Amino acid sequence: MALFADRRAAGRVLAHDLERWRGSDAVVLGIPRGGVVTAAAVAAHLGLPLDVILVRKLGATGHEEFAVGAIADGVRLVEPSAVRWAGMSPSDVDDVEAAERDELARRSARFGSGRVDLAGRTAIVVDDGVATGSSAIAACRAVRARSPRRVVLAVPVSPERFTPPADVVDEFVCPHREPDFWAVGQYYDDFAQTTDAEVVQLLGDRATGSGTASGS
Repeated sequence: MALFADRRAAGRVLAHDLERWRGSDAVVLGIPRGGVVTAAAVAAHLGLPLDVILVRKLGATGHEEFAVGAIADGVRLVEPSAVRWAGMSPSDVDDVEAAERDELARRSARFGSGRVDLAGRTAIVVDDGVATGSSAIAACRAVRARSPRRVVLAVPVSPERFTPPADVVDEFVCPHREPDFWAVGQYYDDFAQTTDAEVVQLLGDRATGSGTASGS
């Protein structure tokens, strides 16, 4: 049996480590798509507003699950050592980025983003886990540019060695830091791909308040 039954269950576990923000001015920001399911459970449990922070991984050519970087609104993060490992040229990276910028624009139109003012508030960025951390760090950089008082990165599971940069993240919350980590999905019984429609529904549920009962 894995650590978590599914992303909702992982969100409920994560929420217990975030109890200090219950009823505060904090905002929960999920990384689409799967991270929004986890984030919705956190937001529902803590009674906090939910929004999305859009980010796209830059996958290695031929090994798309391996991240060589990530992009978000106003953010481009590329890891030179990962690019070298993947044998990618600068033009290869540019080609991948162009495709992911198109997908970022599509998701922005579909899901919306930046609906909640973060200025002076605590921003809790949630994903269903981190592997290399590129996407989470890019997301946090984009959030930082919106002038929150504090940026918290919160995930249910991560590699034991992972630590986000101190100039990007004020606090990292992770209940399960695993020494033999190789993929986020290994810690879930159900890690099925989340659809656009599910994300839209979760964001709509939070907007109307109907997500509170179902997510807790």
